[in-house]
Amino acid sequence: MLISILSNGRAIVLPPQDEPLVPWWSFTKTVLSATALTLVRDGRLDLDAPLPANAFTLRQLLRHEAGLADYGELPEYHAAVANHEPAWSADEMMQRLDGYRLRYSPGAGWRYSNVGFMLVARLIERAAELPLEEVIRRQVLLPLGISTVRFATERAELSGEYLGNLLNYDPGWVYHGLLIGPVSQAALLLDRLLAGKLLPANLLQEMQSTRVLGGPIAGRPWLTPGYALGLMRGSIEGGLTLAGHTGCGPGSVVAVYRCTVGDAAACCAVHSTESDEGGIEALVVHEIREALEMGAEKAQSFSTVL
Repeated sequence: MLISILSNGRAIVLPPQDEPLVPWWSFTKTVLSATALTLVRDGRLDLDAPLPANAFTLRQLLRHEAGLADYGELPEYHAAVANHEPAWSADEMMQRLDGYRLRYSPGAGWRYSNVGFMLVARLIERAAELPLEEVIRRQVLLPLGISTVRFATERAELSGEYLGNLLNYDPGWVYHGLLIGPVSQAALLLDRLLAGKLLPANLLQEMQSTRVLGGPIAGRPWLTPGYALGLMRGSIEGGLTLAGHTGCGPGSVVAVYRCTVGDAAACCAVHSTESDEGGIEALVVHEIREALEMGAEKAQSFSTVL
């Protein structure tokens, strides 16, 4: 298990010196959302204008309100992944899913959709007139001081001593792209993003505008789970609000969250080869609570390796 914690921007729990690159799974959505919002900032995209030839908006795509389905609903998708088959082309996946057919009127409902973020990735490329990885590098990674992060394109990039050599997973199955990087870089990215070091205040506020999705979830820390723009965001016990993202894939789970209380802030990222999504989120909550309770002065005085 790899853990990285920041308290008021300073690392208090450090990963091993030679930190492996691990799959960020759906934390990639947070990075895609931040990238799209920088293009809104730059006047290249509009949050609320209907997209050409579509009834939905960028905001609705980023908040899973566009009416689109998800390829995770296809039994044959899971069977192909389990059999270590090569990823289908995006066109084949959309044909199997009937993916362009809206399941509800945009804005009238909510349905988690990886397809929606595949369309976001395409929008980013068209608006910037650059390959997706280069846009993310220029718009988000470099401005936030993030290095050693890239898109996985080969099975071999998802193996190694930490991840194990038997994963044999084609990253092409993640149709919006799968970022890999050190878990400490995930924590640093989210901390700096939500601290206002990338987006102007109005867009950072828009990014955190949340659709509440119901009440407590059994086995997970959420009391009022919600989804913002590329962010899972909601309340937990003690009146705290978490913002970030959990991601799951074959062989591992990642959870990256930040919480603020007054002027204090703590951010924690955990990557585990265990499959207990709720347990990993609970660990994140525990570490964030401890960091907030410790206070910035004490937190700056030590570091350790878990």
